[in-house]
Amino acid sequence: MCGIVAYIGSKEAYPILIKGLHRLEYRGYDSAGVAILNKELHVYKCKGKVAELEKHTLKKEVSGTIGIGHTRWATHGAPNDVNAHPHFSQTKNLVIIHNGIIENYATIKKELQKRGHKFHSDTDTEVLIHLIEDIYVNERVELAEAVRQALTEVIGAYAIVVLSKDNPDELIAAKKSSPLVIGVGKGEYFVASDATPIIEYTKDVVYLEDEQIAVIPRKGKLQIKTIRNKVKPPYIQTLELKLEALEKGGYPHFMLKEIYEQPRSIRDSMRGRLVPKEGKVNLGGIKEYERKIINAKRIVIVACGTSWHAGLVGEYLFEDLARIPVEVEYASEFRYRNPIIGEDDVVIAISQSGETADTLAAIELAKSKGATIIGICNVVGSTIPRTTHAGSYTHAGPEIGVASTKAFTAQITVLTLMALRIARKKGSISESRYFELINELDQIPAKVEKVLKKNDEVKKLAKIFKDVKNFLYLGRGYAFPVALEGALKLKEISYIHAEGYPAAEMKHGPIALIDENMPVVVIATKGTSYEKVASNIQEVKARKGKIIAIVTERDKNVKQHADYVIEIPETDEILVPLISVVPLQLLAYHIAVLRGCNVDQPRNLAKSVTVE
Repeated sequence: MCGIVAYIGSKEAYPILIKGLHRLEYRGYDSAGVAILNKELHVYKCKGKVAELEKHTLKKEVSGTIGIGHTRWATHGAPNDVNAHPHFSQTKNLVIIHNGIIENYATIKKELQKRGHKFHSDTDTEVLIHLIEDIYVNERVELAEAVRQALTEVIGAYAIVVLSKDNPDELIAAKKSSPLVIGVGKGEYFVASDATPIIEYTKDVVYLEDEQIAVIPRKGKLQIKTIRNKVKPPYIQTLELKLEALEKGGYPHFMLKEIYEQPRSIRDSMRGRLVPKEGKVNLGGIKEYERKIINAKRIVIVACGTSWHAGLVGEYLFEDLARIPVEVEYASEFRYRNPIIGEDDVVIAISQSGETADTLAAIELAKSKGATIIGICNVVGSTIPRTTHAGSYTHAGPEIGVASTKAFTAQITVLTLMALRIARKKGSISESRYFELINELDQIPAKVEKVLKKNDEVKKLAKIFKDVKNFLYLGRGYAFPVALEGALKLKEISYIHAEGYPAAEMKHGPIALIDENMPVVVIATKGTSYEKVASNIQEVKARKGKIIAIVTERDKNVKQHADYVIEIPETDEILVPLISVVPLQLLAYHIAVLRGCNVDQPRNLAKSVTVE
């Protein structure tokens, strides 16, 4: 949520800022703005999309080679023109953009008001730039020092960039608990919330660490210090991201593109790790901690949203294959409990972005209690991989659509590899079963491709059900988390109310909702619970519910009772989530498109949830 982009160099800043803001639209936002310095500070901002900002700046003065831009997701204050970023200081000599939340802003604001400061917005951000200027003017220090002193007084999370009218050759940036990356070009620098606005210009980047401040000059070397005033040499990394991965590639939406990328993203998550011919599963990222995992008293998985659903699949996998007790926790709840965590516990933290605030807080809590932390993340260089003891990247590639699709299947792929590796090391799986599963896992990308050919069938179903008010999703065993994920996808992008349930729990309440107007999606693939699920379907039919069944190819039993059927290739029961979720993603997508919803940027949602 929220997006930052900034530029200093010899090029015109405005086109770079606008293009960068477009690249960051996937993060979710409700207003946008830019500030350009060219002798005077020109600030333009408005409620709405970046396209509205472009209209707003037509025929306005936007020339200049230094500037900052922002997309805001409202926290303090309504989404409107006044609360949009950038924000001026008292004298309007300084301007700031900010991601995060300053928790003690009200206290600081009262003190500044006593000193004569007047505020125009409801934001915590405006308070911060006033505080910086108050120190800058009264203490008569350099701007970077004023920023440093101000940040020692604030409580909360921030990624900021500050621009001064008095210094056209310098930007000041800083971060804590909110991502910020600096692109190092030839005679120019770029700043952004993530690498997507930068990759077009340079592959050399510096990821700021928590409580670090960067002085970014027009000419000369980047300087970094901590808020404790310790100098830190910049560590330059090379991006592996490719520009074409950020484009739609002919698809109408990023979400559809990413659904169709799953055969490749699953394969990429296995590449170099799964070697079926040699019977090997290699995960170099956790090698040093394998013995710790094997001997773990239990595994605690912490995650949010879709990643939490992947974690539920992980619970089945580790308990089934590795015979290790697993608990799956919402990170947002875990961090505010007083959980019983010890040195014999292993915590697996799952996040697509690697910046999820609640998951990061859960990691810090678990670390403070001596637990070993393993990360599963998609974004290289993000905070979670740098915070955990060890882990594995999913290699799903950039996921621009807010509703996660390929990240979910990539996370499950890595969890499956991890469970198989630990199970074999532990000796809790037979050789025959191990080889059976790794050979079947190797075939999953091809089977997902086969499911994607059902797209037209799913689109026809979407036309039938696009106007319903409620959906129910049912599954048992490994299919239960898929039911939850299918319901979440529909809610996220079509705004239709949907709930996922374990199929057996239907009788304990949800069955009261079922009538001829209630579509019920049931994952009814072959497995240990197949007969039980078939019985649940008959219970729904007896109450005139409309059944959409996801079944194994050549199924005959369920087809007799279902109103609509989508067949998927047969696979081992533990791998069913990787295949069965795909038609549910397509169903949500097509219903949303038919309802005229903004598929890639659903209302009120953000891709990277960096605040509580």
